[in-house]
Amino acid sequence: MGKEEKARLDPWGITEIEDYSRLYKDFGIKPFKQLLSKIPNPNMFMRRGIIFGHRDFEKIVEAMKNKEEFAVLSGIKPTGEFHLGTLMTAREIIYFQNQGAKTFYCVADIEAYEDNNIPFEKSEKIAVGNIADVLALGLDPKKAYIYMQSKEMRVRNFAMIFARKVTLATIKAIYGERNIGLYFSALIQAGDILLPQHEDFGGPKPTIIPVGVDQDPHLRFTRDLAQKFKRKFGFILPSSTYHKLIKGLDGSPKMSKRNPMSYFTLHEPPASIAKKISNAFTGGRPTVKEQRELGGIPEVCSVYAINMFHFIEDDKEVAKLYSDCKSGNIICGECKQKTIDIVLKFVKNLEEKRKKYIDKAREILQVE
Repeated sequence: MGKEEKARLDPWGITEIEDYSRLYKDFGIKPFKQLLSKIPNPNMFMRRGIIFGHRDFEKIVEAMKNKEEFAVLSGIKPTGEFHLGTLMTAREIIYFQNQGAKTFYCVADIEAYEDNNIPFEKSEKIAVGNIADVLALGLDPKKAYIYMQSKEMRVRNFAMIFARKVTLATIKAIYGERNIGLYFSALIQAGDILLPQHEDFGGPKPTIIPVGVDQDPHLRFTRDLAQKFKRKFGFILPSSTYHKLIKGLDGSPKMSKRNPMSYFTLHEPPASIAKKISNAFTGGRPTVKEQRELGGIPEVCSVYAINMFHFIEDDKEVAKLYSDCKSGNIICGECKQKTIDIVLKFVKNLEEKRKKYIDKAREILQVE
């Protein structure tokens, strides 16, 4: 990306960010770090700078501090098993639920159809496992509204109403040249984001949408619509947090389903996960001797990244791993094996819990 070239955020394609600080200037995203000291109980993504930016998160901080009503909405596009990207958003929504948020979790089957050509019947089957996963991770279904996009008429009705105020020029400026199906999907997602403020759910309230930064176009689009329909519905512009995109195991800028060696799902065979981590790109030196003398480069290491993003919850342990790598106290083979042990223990535990929630997930989604 050239120095003067504006970053491109694409929710339906490939987004590569070389310098996250540029997004503050290019898109008006605000730095998150300055709010950290004001948050009553920041999660590890916030503490470690993985969540780097926000829009209007001050509203959510105030609601949490004063124990006022607020909501959180996120979800999943049912294209396959849980992977590290969906794990992150699931953990974020669980965090906000634990802080007292009214919780909404959307299965984006309309987007899966429009973007990935996945039939609705297949989405239903995939979604059962996805919802069982998020329940196994700790989402409380008694305190959450979990729904399929295609079955939620309030979302469709919002989309239909919003469409009156959207021109082709406006939507092309945000998303570029796309097929009409994806533009329709964007309207539906605006309906999702504003659903917590529907009168059936208590009306207007601060709402936080935790997402990867590649999803920001949906937030900009929805905030514009919320402003246009503020008089009619009383909307409060939705807030958002943005997490960094985790690099691929193969060293690519982002994990992608287009490259199976760049990521793993949380339910693929343990031997496959172990193999991918064993073959992962690291910041190691060409020889053990050089590694001991010069140390590694954790900043570019995909193995360090998955530990820092997901699998080591103690900040001191993450700092020690960084220091050990930098000083040469640990070599890549040792680090990879430790990571494999941690990850396989995690996925085994998740698999066992997930089985217990399959029937509950079917019940929630009303799937046979």
